[in-house]
Amino acid sequence: MQQSYRMLHQTDGLSLQSPVRPLSVLVFHLLLTHSCRGNSYTGQPQLIGPSQPIVATLGDDIILPCHLKPAEDASGLTLEWTRPDLNPRFVHVWRSGQELVGKKHQSFEGRTSLFIDELKFGNILLKLSKLKLKDEGTYRCFSPAQGLQSFVQLIVGAVSSPVITLAGIVKATSGVVLQCESAGWYPEPEVFWLDGEGNLLSAGPTETVRGPDDLYTVSSRVTVEKRHSNSFTCRVQQKDINQTRDTHIQVTDDFFEVQSSSLSTIIGLAVSLAACILLMSAAIVFFVYNWRQNELKTKRSCCDGEMKNLSKNYKFVAEGEREQQQLMTVETVQMKFLNNGEGKKTKHKVPDSESSQSRQQDGTSSAGQSSTAGHVIVDEVDKSRKYIGLKNTSSEDQELGGWTLKVQVNDRAPISYTFKKPLKLSPGKKVIMWVQGCGTNYPPSDLVWDDLKSWSPKDKLQFFLISNTEEIQHFSVHSQ
Repeated sequence: MQQSYRMLHQTDGLSLQSPVRPLSVLVFHLLLTHSCRGNSYTGQPQLIGPSQPIVATLGDDIILPCHLKPAEDASGLTLEWTRPDLNPRFVHVWRSGQELVGKKHQSFEGRTSLFIDELKFGNILLKLSKLKLKDEGTYRCFSPAQGLQSFVQLIVGAVSSPVITLAGIVKATSGVVLQCESAGWYPEPEVFWLDGEGNLLSAGPTETVRGPDDLYTVSSRVTVEKRHSNSFTCRVQQKDINQTRDTHIQVTDDFFEVQSSSLSTIIGLAVSLAACILLMSAAIVFFVYNWRQNELKTKRSCCDGEMKNLSKNYKFVAEGEREQQQLMTVETVQMKFLNNGEGKKTKHKVPDSESSQSRQQDGTSSAGQSSTAGHVIVDEVDKSRKYIGLKNTSSEDQELGGWTLKVQVNDRAPISYTFKKPLKLSPGKKVIMWVQGCGTNYPPSDLVWDDLKSWSPKDKLQFFLISNTEEIQHFSVHSQ
């Protein structure tokens, strides 16, 4: 949407303090001095200053007037311009035909001077350059030898022109919100809004901010509606320094009409967008819900599916029982059996058959027959057939990196798992090895054995833990 409004010219208000005022003051005092030369004055000598405060603008040069009456040559006198509220109080000191710089307050260094040619006429005029806000105050013109003095009050102000911008629209009334801002004022100014006929408009409260340089920034907003002229003025003024700045803006008729005609379209688009967002949100929630339900069903059936696949092998259980009994009665376990006939024979004594009858009554199966040569054993075989656990039964850390755990279910070919380095098992600690797909949210210390499948309740499991030197560190048989 094209914003069709245009800025008009900016007009600064008139000021009683014009750039030529310092020259006017100087000319006035020169005329006064020369006119007094022709008149006889029989009264007491005086130092005469202005009867009204001197108003000047920040950054300007200003002349503070002071003259002797009757007029006489003051070039040979000691003359002082001071500010009683400062320490040191000296602004400019004239003695023996020259300035005494050492007595001057540091804030006035390089910014003050006297009109030396005018001293012989009794005019003690102080020029103060590049005015600062802190120059504001009361100045004393003093002649110590004569005991004469006069005072001059200086007021320093700062002004800037306001800027008008479009801040928004009011859809209900098709009104336009205008904002006016003006920075760099001193003292604090006021803000007014006027229509094309010069009538005051009702505006919001003026916001005022005083910066670290002690200058004020003011801003104000007003809501305007279509009217005869559609011309509006922001006026910023400061009565103490008699300063005013105006800025005008003209808003064309078609701008209000475009805002009004587009209101219904904007409302319709907003309603349509809200409906689309609601439909998309509902679709996302429905999709996530179905996905979570399917995921839960998959997890619940993972182990059941494994058990169905293993049920076909149940008919070999009896034969496997007999072969396992034969295997456990021999006094040696050959590594070539575990490595499909390759490798060396390592003798491993096996306990008698009576120990194979013992069972644990908790959630894990018991070790039917076992003989342990090391300190890491198969300590736990989950009754729900989801994991097995190895435990360090010693009082020292056991390094498992490079070791191999082989598991044989009944008479099937054994499967192997080699522990990666570094893997250290602390005293009394366990490492859990999960069947693939039958666990969720594994702790970082647990392992997942991809080749390990769930077993049936009647299966016998043989475990062989072999070190990286190919020595059997643990052998056990577990059954439920």
